[in-house]
Amino acid sequence: MEQFKNILVVFAGVVGDDDTLAQATTLAKRNNARMTVVEVIKDLNLTSIDIAEKGKLLQRLTVSIREEGIRVDTVMRRGTPFLEIIRQVLLEKHDLVMMTAEGDAGYKSLFLGSTSFHLMRKCPCPVWVTNPEGKNNYARIMAAIEPELDNASDSALNIKIMDLATSQARLNKSELFIVQAWEVTGSDGETLQSETTKEIRAKIYSKHELLYQKPLARFLKRYKLNDINHQIHLLRGAPDFVIPQLADTIKVDLIVMGTICRTGISGFFIGNTAESILRQVGCAVLTVKPEGFVTPVTMYGA
Repeated sequence: MEQFKNILVVFAGVVGDDDTLAQATTLAKRNNARMTVVEVIKDLNLTSIDIAEKGKLLQRLTVSIREEGIRVDTVMRRGTPFLEIIRQVLLEKHDLVMMTAEGDAGYKSLFLGSTSFHLMRKCPCPVWVTNPEGKNNYARIMAAIEPELDNASDSALNIKIMDLATSQARLNKSELFIVQAWEVTGSDGETLQSETTKEIRAKIYSKHELLYQKPLARFLKRYKLNDINHQIHLLRGAPDFVIPQLADTIKVDLIVMGTICRTGISGFFIGNTAESILRQVGCAVLTVKPEGFVTPVTMYGA
């Protein structure tokens, strides 16, 4: 299933960039996609000659990509990296950004102000951040979804996550782990906080698990998964605890997940839950924006 047609790859001169370029090249070839490699110059003291030299290096890096018959352009931009990357997306309507995670331990070493996190908060298209250690063969892929309990229609965000996860699982012949976390809410949650019997606690857990099983089963009916080696996990507990725990236990290579939005404002921001999950994993992550997302970044000013 062709997903991406206009891929933007960020070159930052960090460990892992070569692997990210190679992965993007494979994806572009499979999808018959156009590819652009961008480098953002942060140093305002660099001369135009210095920038031209960097541009020549970028051109040399993409020679082998062109030889594979892929349409690839190079772009040099100057300014704050996440702003210029998003402006490039807006200008050329890229449908995917790929970059290497800053640091040598995936997201665990990132600051909240890193380019990766800024893009996951504010970039209008999906953002795929690869592992700087080059562990991007994706033998195990996790799709973190959350079908709605009180709505018969499935959210577009869950559909995007599953479409991408199943597509990548087929392309990479990966094992797919479909994961939903759930917690006891309402008055039953208050009951669990008080002293009560094991029998009552078990009944409450069983009741709420069943509430989540039904919409999950309904949602997954839209997908034919017979050709994918897959497992379904309905996990009791806070998502920012149980999802990273499972990812670490089964050694996931790629997590496909959505960003949590707040409605009523232009420019949704990655939620505390998603951010907490990202801080605990060291694998590659593909984040997807909710329907109706509007970036707060503009072409001229942010």
